[in-house]
Amino acid sequence: MTLPARVMTIAGSAAGGSAGIQADLKTFQELDVYGMSVLTAIVSRHPKTDKNVHLQTVEAIEAQFATAIKQVGVEGIKIGMLFSEEIIKTVSELVGQADINYLVVDPVMVGKMNSKLLEDKAIRALKERMIPMASLITPNVPEASLLLDGRSIKSVEELKQAAVDLYDLGCQNVLVKGGRLEGPAIDVLYDGKDMMLFEVPRIDTVNTSGAGCSYSAAIAAYLTKGYSVYESVKRAKSFVTTAIEHGFSYTDIVGPTYHAAERKYGVAHEVKIYHIKQGEA
Repeated sequence: MTLPARVMTIAGSAAGGSAGIQADLKTFQELDVYGMSVLTAIVSRHPKTDKNVHLQTVEAIEAQFATAIKQVGVEGIKIGMLFSEEIIKTVSELVGQADINYLVVDPVMVGKMNSKLLEDKAIRALKERMIPMASLITPNVPEASLLLDGRSIKSVEELKQAAVDLYDLGCQNVLVKGGRLEGPAIDVLYDGKDMMLFEVPRIDTVNTSGAGCSYSAAIAAYLTKGYSVYESVKRAKSFVTTAIEHGFSYTDIVGPTYHAAERKYGVAHEVKIYHIKQGEA
């Protein structure tokens, strides 16, 4: 028996099951990798106190990581919500000690309902401690803007320039997701030399909760299975687009993407790829 590749998510918990570690683990299962989780925080709004982020202790984070490493081992890690400077410091030290092949960092800062998922003072720690360790970072437009000191990003050209400038933070690859721009859903991948644009039609739906988490988790899964960065992004883009295409909601609140959609319905849309060689951007 060939054992599945092992991927860990270090992220927050979304009680509704649409995002965070729940979305990551669903993605891992669909893509046939063995998923593990280290919970950094619980994101759930208390009906009386209105408190939305409930942090785990450093001790609890360290214990979860040590248990997963001892019981299973790990080949790839996906980072999601970290929230605080202390947690970023802890996680960066843990990851630095692990023998892994890939690290995908999704710099989670703002939730779908505009809930704050990263403290202001933690942005610097994320940029200096976590991002330089990454095989790939996957910010969306608001996150890219915050990482670039509030820069406005409103076009594909500005998306491309953001990818180039984010690369200077020290990671190996940058994927800036343009899902919040107008027109087709275009993401920009940059490796320090060449650039690739991944395009699919924009899907008219509000049920996209967990799309970003699932996208980065899918990339981590494919990387750990041995695919190149380019092929991992392409396959993950197809996976998450199909999941968005078949998103749904049980209530009047923004609903989840459907992780089983590609398996159940097949690929929704072909991903168009545009290669831009160095000097052409």
